[in-house]
Amino acid sequence: MSTNKTIRHRIGGRETAGTSTRTAPVWNPATGERQAEVLLAEPADVDAAVQAARAAWPGWSDTSVMRRARLMFTFRTLVEKHLDDLARIVSAEHGKVFDDARGELVRGLEVIDFACGIPQLLKGEYSDQVSTGVDLHSFRQPLGVCAGITPFNFPAMVPMWMHPIAIATGNTFVLKPSERNPSASNLIAELYAEAGLPDGVFNVVHGDKVAVDTLLDHPDVAAVSFVGSTPIAQYVHERASAAGKRVQALGGAKNHAVVLPDADLEHAAEHLISAAYGSAGQRCMAISVTVAVGDAADPLVKLMQEKAEAIKVESEMGPVVSPEAQARIRGYIDSGVASGAELLADGRSADGAGFFVGPTLFDHVTPDMAVYREEIFGPVLVVVRADSLDEAITLINKSNWANGTAIFTTSGQAARLFQRSVQVGMVGVNVPIPVPMAFHSFGGWKQSLFGDHHMHGPEGVAFYTRAKAVTTRWPGDVREMTNLHFPTAV
Repeated sequence: MSTNKTIRHRIGGRETAGTSTRTAPVWNPATGERQAEVLLAEPADVDAAVQAARAAWPGWSDTSVMRRARLMFTFRTLVEKHLDDLARIVSAEHGKVFDDARGELVRGLEVIDFACGIPQLLKGEYSDQVSTGVDLHSFRQPLGVCAGITPFNFPAMVPMWMHPIAIATGNTFVLKPSERNPSASNLIAELYAEAGLPDGVFNVVHGDKVAVDTLLDHPDVAAVSFVGSTPIAQYVHERASAAGKRVQALGGAKNHAVVLPDADLEHAAEHLISAAYGSAGQRCMAISVTVAVGDAADPLVKLMQEKAEAIKVESEMGPVVSPEAQARIRGYIDSGVASGAELLADGRSADGAGFFVGPTLFDHVTPDMAVYREEIFGPVLVVVRADSLDEAITLINKSNWANGTAIFTTSGQAARLFQRSVQVGMVGVNVPIPVPMAFHSFGGWKQSLFGDHHMHGPEGVAFYTRAKAVTTRWPGDVREMTNLHFPTAV
């Protein structure tokens, strides 16, 4: 089915087509129908958004921190009021079920909650009498125009990891959301305007690589935040850094969960199935590898198989985002079978008119297989067997990805050893998806993160600001002697 609906950019407080003539389809993944077209920005459109943000920055950065905080409170109220509207948009364009989409919005709302406390978060430091008659203080200031490039899998939440903190700290923002599900970002722009945000402070440009590269190269963009696959994260980091920008680029994942024999296996199986197949596995924090240790393996795998087969794909899990994603994931399942893994649940024959892939479970997977090595980003869970906790930790630490991991156990000693020894940025103990609350920061290690700062929380504030130190003296005696020595405390 085709449609005449065209999703446009939001620049300088108004919707516009700009110079864009190219479009991309926006699917309804649950039905397989094309529900809209989205404009793909040309360099002139990106420049228009950046110039709008640049023009708005002096006034916005000079706005008092209390006024910025009050606006964030108003914006928060509006997002909460329209939570279901946003969730319906996300569900329609991404394909995730409504409750999952609503959960995404709630987690994004928590970052806005955090940004409402910006007066406290921007407090500087003061040291009295660091030398005779000399005081020292420091404070943080915004960078200027910041850009966000965000993925399809969380079209509302991931941008909310970025723009509330960037804007609350006094920056202006240009968002390039995924062209696969663009509409939520336009509604967010409308809610910012309703909250009283000045025109140009928040802008949305839709597009593909042309828009991305223009943002990475643009001389008036001070910082870039990105979430996506590891190859693109590395590309974004290298190209934007070469252009002199501050960059945080979060990449892919292959998250492992270790299950020890002493764990509550029913509890572990229930949570692993939820973590692997929720949102059709299209989460950077999804569990995609279960490491079953020792005697836990056989009973755990049996429980997981039963629970995977009981999932109602259309109503509980949802489709994958596009026909290309569906074909790619089915190809990985074919690869797993060909490489000798034991296929216990086969998602290739899932019913439905849309882009569905059912829960897929492999046992007896080895690290040389593609279904273990590569990020599938779909509802495919593999089981690797290990003889000991040490072997499981070694396996995880050999991975190039290090976003999230978890351990299921009743042993505090084992949990403590695991969380101290594993080389991963976010760790769960009997929690399979250890996404921190907004007042902590989100980010992995190794090839799951390029750049020095994690997202939201204290590191988010640090990323979108820079420190300035001021040393002050008010001399009472104008006859003080000039000297050329390096200044020291006296």
